[in-house]
Amino acid sequence: YGEVLKDENLQPFFVHFNMDEHQPRMVAFWSFLLLDISGYKGNVIEKHLNMPLELEHFDYWVKHFEQTLDTYFTGSKVELAKQKVAVIRWTMESKLGLR
Repeated sequence: YGEVLKDENLQPFFVHFNMDEHQPRMVAFWSFLLLDISGYKGNVIEKHLNMPLELEHFDYWVKHFEQTLDTYFTGSKVELAKQKVAVIRWTMESKLGLR
């Protein structure tokens, strides 16, 4: 999120976020998705439905996500994470009526 918060295209979505509260949710989400660790409670799609997201916002998010993975991690979980991000992106864009 460090790079996302610096991105002028994505930063406006986080103006009212308390990152101290948001970060543990994100850790729980990705731990569940990638490592099968229970603990995530919530609906990712529902939380984004009222945001004015466009296709380009997903381009920026995926770019930052993949750059972070490639910078700090290696191995099969990196490829799994990229696959999961592609599915999340497609699902979100579909549910938001962008595809």
